[in-house]
Amino acid sequence: MAGGRVRLLQALDTELTADSVEWCPLEGCRRLLACGTYQLRKPEGRPADAAGEREPDVDEPQVREGRLLLYRAGEDDSACPLAEVHRRDTAAILDMKWCHIPVSGHALLGLAEASGSIQLLRLVGSEKSSYVLQPVSSLALEEQCLALSLDWSTGKTRRASDQPLNIISSDSKGQLHLLMVNEAGHGLQKVASWQAHRYEAWIAAFNYWQTEIVYSGGDDGLLKGWDTRKPGTSLFSSERHSMGVCSIQSSPHREFILATGSYDEHILLWDTRNMQQPFSDTPVQGGVWRLKWHPFHHHLLLAACTHNGFRILDCQKVTEKQEVTVLLSHTSPNSLVYGADWSWLLSPSLQPVPSRSSLHGDPGARMANMIHSLKVADESPAPSLECVLDDNGEGHATLQSGVKPAPALLSLTEGSSKSATAAKTCDCELCVEGANCDISLLATCSFYDHILHLWKWEVN
Repeated sequence: MAGGRVRLLQALDTELTADSVEWCPLEGCRRLLACGTYQLRKPEGRPADAAGEREPDVDEPQVREGRLLLYRAGEDDSACPLAEVHRRDTAAILDMKWCHIPVSGHALLGLAEASGSIQLLRLVGSEKSSYVLQPVSSLALEEQCLALSLDWSTGKTRRASDQPLNIISSDSKGQLHLLMVNEAGHGLQKVASWQAHRYEAWIAAFNYWQTEIVYSGGDDGLLKGWDTRKPGTSLFSSERHSMGVCSIQSSPHREFILATGSYDEHILLWDTRNMQQPFSDTPVQGGVWRLKWHPFHHHLLLAACTHNGFRILDCQKVTEKQEVTVLLSHTSPNSLVYGADWSWLLSPSLQPVPSRSSLHGDPGARMANMIHSLKVADESPAPSLECVLDDNGEGHATLQSGVKPAPALLSLTEGSSKSATAAKTCDCELCVEGANCDISLLATCSFYDHILHLWKWEVN
């Protein structure tokens, strides 16, 4: 497969530093995009002395605050592809995920917060500009910790009728927490907790094909596997990454495929049947904070690479011993990309893809120090910025004086491609035959310039 180009459709000022973006995967809600922010406020200091000067109290903890923003994608050639429909002030948000199945007829969004809690919010409303995310449950993981990540056990949109609805979460003390969701009342119940890493457990994720198995990555540089039926008993421990492991995602399309990323600036692909060595190692020149498999193109992997922007990888031939191809590399100056996600919408008319189912130490301080060591831009993003990049992420940008209609896009539907592995392939989503499948929408957010970007990516 050849490379591609990316076009920036919209840049939005999130006001606070943004570190997480998630498109809703549920039918009827796929126009919705959630964005989470994390802001570390310096203490105000002690009362002024006689000279009117203030001295900071070094023992006073810094305040971590956040905001949850909900956007709705517009129809067709809307002048504003994304419009804010709801906002809610929260504790600082480290991670968030939508549940891939409706719960009691509602979409659920889970937040991992700096308060040390996992919070569930229910989406209410169906009319334009009337969506609200209502808190329905919250559970504190541990005292004096930060909740760093979470993952739902429903990464594949189908699950067995007897399979419980679970969440796995990790915290700043290196612990993992298995939670069960009461589907009737949306309540959270802790099933088990155990010490997984010596330092911060940056990430925890389910094996979507065998949800009793979870994986974790920590600041100790270890990638570990666990069987939740025997909490605390490690299935394996890998030192293959040379620095902290901060991103993991099981492929929802191909069984046995696992992607991991690290501060060591490498993305590794694994066969979960043999975790001694990865079968692919791709350097991306940036710490890999998040990894996202495309919801329909089984071979595409999106990576948020912090100071080196984002990457789109083609993993089509990787199981045939061919190298992973970097289809797109995009880097913006003065930007730390922490959040990235693929849209579940067709482009450009933004129509949902048909499916068989329908909607019935202190990591916060480290992140803040990195931010404050850089010069924060004073200017807000331009109301409209069009940027076209070539295969290598290089190109030109044109600043517009006002908002203009988004460029016309070709229609997108999923085209099927044979998996390069003999493993099972999830068939939960159907493609529309005979349509162009080479255009996708995606969103990224950057941490210290507080910008949410909406992109159109087209394969050559």
